[in-house]
Amino acid sequence: MMPPAIARYPYAVEAPLGDITKADFNFTPPLQTAGRHIVDADGKRFKLASVNWYGASDIFFVPMGLDIKHRSDIAKTIRRMGFNSVRFPYSDQMVIDNPVIDPKHLQANLDLLERYGGTPGIDQTRLDDEARGPRALDVYAACVKAMTDEGIAVIPNNHITNAAWCDGMNLCDSSWKNSHYGPICKVRQTTESWIDNWKTVMELFIDNPLVIGADLRNEPRGLWGTMTWSMWASAAEKASEALLAMQPNWLMFVEGVSSANDCSGARTRPIKLSVPDRVVYSSHVYSWSGWSSLVPYHKRPYPSFAHDMECNWAYLLRSNTAPVWVGEFGAPHSASEGDLHYWNHLMRILRDVDADFGYWALNPRKPEKYDDETYGLLEKDWETVVEDYRMEGLRELMGESKARS
Repeated sequence: MMPPAIARYPYAVEAPLGDITKADFNFTPPLQTAGRHIVDADGKRFKLASVNWYGASDIFFVPMGLDIKHRSDIAKTIRRMGFNSVRFPYSDQMVIDNPVIDPKHLQANLDLLERYGGTPGIDQTRLDDEARGPRALDVYAACVKAMTDEGIAVIPNNHITNAAWCDGMNLCDSSWKNSHYGPICKVRQTTESWIDNWKTVMELFIDNPLVIGADLRNEPRGLWGTMTWSMWASAAEKASEALLAMQPNWLMFVEGVSSANDCSGARTRPIKLSVPDRVVYSSHVYSWSGWSSLVPYHKRPYPSFAHDMECNWAYLLRSNTAPVWVGEFGAPHSASEGDLHYWNHLMRILRDVDADFGYWALNPRKPEKYDDETYGLLEKDWETVVEDYRMEGLRELMGESKARS
């Protein structure tokens, strides 16, 4: 059934810019696509200048930093840095289990515990689950509200099936579905249950116009990179139709195969939806990527690197076919020669083709062992920006975002 007519929200984001940003925060939802651009309800381009804020997809089921800073302060910092949008990962296990969050992860957000009587000093083990504190989806939704209250667009991302920082070699996380692997998968999932999880998440945001869409699955690849574009495109269409039936204003972000590197299959098999102008393709580009020739990007000369970008995703922009969001890329604070080689090439192509982008990541630390996140843009106080070559390059892209909007 065709979704109902598209509503136009009387909602304009006009909050003042911070002291750093050049990115554009002024837009009128809802968004849609027009050729190679994302545009707002007034037909004005809205270029995604995004950052990834992770943690909800990980073992503690909670966005990181909430033990250090209030979620509203983190949102203000994101805005001050110049990012107009956030890619916000979750795991399917987070949705399925939806556990009560340990208050130790919320020490700077104790207002989330007020309705539960969950204040420090109370023996939480003596309270039943409903009284002990907010569940994972409650905290996730509260963080989304904090960001959108600051005028930041949010894109939920189905990042992983089993809650973890990185799926590594786990076949159970190599695709949106894993039931065909049988009992080896701790969290078993079909295409239908994956879509049901998406519906559970997005139902929370139907009436929030700054939740602009859904990044359907992180880095689909299958067994040793055998996931075909056609298989993934069919699943992406099925999930998109289910979500658009709930809210036809959402954009559907479809990552490439081969760990999101490769959107070349869209040349001959584009994503087609019943609601027009809703598809944004997404690619990830890291220094170790570049498997097509077995030479990683940190070793490639620029012509070879640019050729891969053109074949994998930039052709969609140059042909005015669809927007492309380079939704993950990043480099360490202490960069090697190879890191800088890759970074400079990537900044060059992103400027050349004027692609939407999303940096990985905001976080200064990883959850499980509290290891340093060497790609993080914030210091451990979750407020101080790491001023280095990465922020310099990102600010140049943000400046172009405003200049070319």
